[in-house]
Amino acid sequence: MKVVVVNCFDTYGERVGLIKEFFENKSFQVTVLQSNFSHFNKEYLNKEEINYQYIHTTKYNSNLSYARLKSHYNFAENSYKVIEQIKPDILYVVIPPNSLARIAKKYKMKYKNTKIIFDIIDLWPETLPVNKIKGLPPFTTWRKLRDNNIKYADLIITECNLYRKALGKLLEQSKVETIYLAKKEIDIKSSPRLSEEEIHLSYLGSINNIIDIKKIKDMIYEINKLKPVTLHIIGDGESKNLFIKEIEKTGSKVIFYGKVYNNKIKQEIFDQCHYGLNIMKESVCVGLTMKSIDYFQMGLPILNNIQEDTEYIVSEHDIGFNVTDGNFKKLAELVNSTSVKDNLAMRKNTYKTFFELFSVNAFGEKLENAYTAMGIQN
Repeated sequence: MKVVVVNCFDTYGERVGLIKEFFENKSFQVTVLQSNFSHFNKEYLNKEEINYQYIHTTKYNSNLSYARLKSHYNFAENSYKVIEQIKPDILYVVIPPNSLARIAKKYKMKYKNTKIIFDIIDLWPETLPVNKIKGLPPFTTWRKLRDNNIKYADLIITECNLYRKALGKLLEQSKVETIYLAKKEIDIKSSPRLSEEEIHLSYLGSINNIIDIKKIKDMIYEINKLKPVTLHIIGDGESKNLFIKEIEKTGSKVIFYGKVYNNKIKQEIFDQCHYGLNIMKESVCVGLTMKSIDYFQMGLPILNNIQEDTEYIVSEHDIGFNVTDGNFKKLAELVNSTSVKDNLAMRKNTYKTFFELFSVNAFGEKLENAYTAMGIQN
């Protein structure tokens, strides 16, 4: 059997790699269609991988632009031409971009025996921090590309339960499975060096317009009143200077590392930290973040305001504290009163949670169950 996996974004390369391995382990012939333009770095990729075909895609500079929509449409149309050539038995489409849902439906109408799998790893435009204009064109048209075509899938995978809930009546629930993001284990020993006199926090990832800088600032201000705070920043982005400036206004210290890809170095930084920050604007519709799984992978508990999935996981598994607008003082007291011994216990819980929910084994088991239940088999 032939499988084609379509993915526009290098950001989700790890998930796509696991999907590819899953089908290859069943002795299927797998081809990944991948955009040759990096959404994250805004530059063309120069790489070759076995069983990957890089689809030429027009570039764009701004994430909120007509050029981006045009680029996604371009990728979908060029991908369709290759899909037509391969004629897969299973078409696995990672959404967004929403335009991929339209070309998957088009293919299904032409080749009715093909099994279609939609893997919804983000909701556009729902996750954009632009509440006032989400109900206006072109955002409504953008949304309909997904909503009008989702019913043609034989199996729908959602990256978190929040997305499943948000799509609601559009989904035939018997055809839906939530499968969390997953990461491979890293063979690096953690050796925490936690202070009783100071609080060290970490921020990991892009510093952009969807993180809630004001909320992070207000929270750190309250913690810093009880114990000195140092914020370790791993990442970069257009809001970097503002972020550093606002945190320094609280009287806290900031250490900026920039982008760090070496896991050993990241682990050494996290081993100094009591918690990782997982704070976004409430207008962003997201139930799970990649940064949170990066924290979990390295055993770092989190301070979290992400709703639904992550809020439940943090509370249920005792791997940090949930943050709300009205509880900064209470949160500061909890952080201050948590001993190093108790924090180390949280770290053990965090590692356990990672293996149970976000490991490669957990991912494979969930995908196997979904695949079998839907009758998609050779």
